[in-house]
Amino acid sequence: FAGTGSISFELLSRGCGRVTAVEANRAHAAFIAKIAGELKTDALELIRGDVFRYLPSAPKQTFDFIFADPPYACGDNVRVLAAVDAGALLAAGGFFVLEQGADEPLITHSGRLSLMRERCYGAARICFYTQEVQK
Repeated sequence: FAGTGSISFELLSRGCGRVTAVEANRAHAAFIAKIAGELKTDALELIRGDVFRYLPSAPKQTFDFIFADPPYACGDNVRVLAAVDAGALLAAGGFFVLEQGADEPLITHSGRLSLMRERCYGAARICFYTQEVQK
């Protein structure tokens, strides 16, 4: 759910060494590729396709920060939380940030992911999750 890539490019501009963006929308993916080309950056890996098809076959790696912005009211919030948890994608001490509609149900736990805080900004709710430490 990389959208137009604005969060990806913001992360790169702030010193993030590597960004992986997954986007199914062809126009959005083309836009991300165009901007990455103009910036002459190879620090952005663009995966063109559905995130739920990509994650099960993705290389086993962890991320310090994961941001997902699925379309509001599509019901993908539960699925994306479960997919991130099932793939063990979040590094120890990392953050998973989920943007959703402010009127959508708040999910406090999903597997090892726990809601740390949430903030509403107009029609959007930003949810911050961390991974519970295994004992």
